[in-house]
Amino acid sequence: MLNTMLDGIGVDQSVVEQLRLSSSCDDVLQSCFKTTDFAASSYLAVGCALAEYCRSAHDNSVARIHVDNRLASLWFSASLSPIDWERGSVWDPIAGNYQGVDGWIRLHTNAPHHKSAALSVLQCEASQDRVAKAVGEWQVDKLEQAMVEAGACAASMRTLTQWQQHPQGRAVAAEPLVHWKELNVADKDTHPVSVDRPLAGIRVLDLTRVLAGPVSTRCLAAYGADVLRIDPISWNEPSVVPEVTLGKRCAHLDLKTETGRNQLIELLKSADLLIHGYRPGAMRGLGLSDEEISAVNPSIINVSLCAYGWTGPWSQRRGFDSLVQMSAGIADEGMRQFESDKPRPLPVQALDHATGYLMAAVAMHALSVRKKSGQVLSAKLSLAKSADLLMQYKQIITTPAFPQRCDADLNDNIEKSAWGLAKRVHFPLTTDPVKAVWDLPACELRSYPAHW
Repeated sequence: MLNTMLDGIGVDQSVVEQLRLSSSCDDVLQSCFKTTDFAASSYLAVGCALAEYCRSAHDNSVARIHVDNRLASLWFSASLSPIDWERGSVWDPIAGNYQGVDGWIRLHTNAPHHKSAALSVLQCEASQDRVAKAVGEWQVDKLEQAMVEAGACAASMRTLTQWQQHPQGRAVAAEPLVHWKELNVADKDTHPVSVDRPLAGIRVLDLTRVLAGPVSTRCLAAYGADVLRIDPISWNEPSVVPEVTLGKRCAHLDLKTETGRNQLIELLKSADLLIHGYRPGAMRGLGLSDEEISAVNPSIINVSLCAYGWTGPWSQRRGFDSLVQMSAGIADEGMRQFESDKPRPLPVQALDHATGYLMAAVAMHALSVRKKSGQVLSAKLSLAKSADLLMQYKQIITTPAFPQRCDADLNDNIEKSAWGLAKRVHFPLTTDPVKAVWDLPACELRSYPAHW
């Protein structure tokens, strides 16, 4: 699995051959797919890309890369352990799986506008019982289509075979893990690369939200990148924000206004990386196509993410990890193998987390290329293609239930977050002698000004 990831990213094989790669051999995550290996491989990919970036500056600092699989499984769930406060539920009360006339469908209602759209289709009040009764009167594929047309987020459950035969499943299968494109050739990058903070001085403009994109930029911040996250005034994800804003500054711009777009353009002028999760074509709709962004800043690297792939009839469809798992057959396969009476997804949102770390590795590789040759690249990834990779690695379920976090898993450092004191689980990736360190605690959205 790691080799497939490294091939897709394009990490220099000669660098990889000089590294000592290892991971603890515990198969931690209980799953009918090799989810632990998926997690460990995504972290190892980050380590290899980091080593490549360090060596692009003639610095042979990273020699040994190790992943602790137990810690990796915990970070794929939640890294934060509050001390004097509590986080709310990750899910809206009516988000979840519901049974229709002929199968199962999942509703994703965490965002208020997605929830409102879903209720408008179902024509019911926002309670689980009312929603379940309303869904029960629908054929699930028809309800899925009605939800999508209304601007809601939903996915009916398909089998692996049904997804493989579906037009979108076939489109995703034909896509590369990473869509690479040369945007420009600029002056070679002259950022100094230090052993302690190799990405220090790298400016990352983060336009991502739940969950893969924020994971990627949190990872870049761990190695010194200056990450500025931009959100609209109406967006919030209260239970997730303390998890993913670690190491970042978070600001607000209204990109639907000329003033907001002009401010964003000013930020783009001196950014090294733009990372976003807008659906295909959405940035062009804001007047920020690849060509327009390159005209503003010929040196900027563009890394983007979508849910269902960049080609095929669903390329414009809204989606999240839990929905892709339903669409692609993962939840159905779990239901069958665990002999459950309801959909059984992966034990963690592994598509989000693994894709996030792949995005971070892709960003580091693109920085290496820019430093060595001046070539400026864009890269596009998707949750569905990450799922396509994972689903090639089935396994017989032998592992115990999800591991319980214990005190030994936690770092001794106290984080003074915006919500209270907290500890983090030890980071699972060791890249000797470079260490993952976050310079800023987690912060509220829109708590910093929108400037570098």
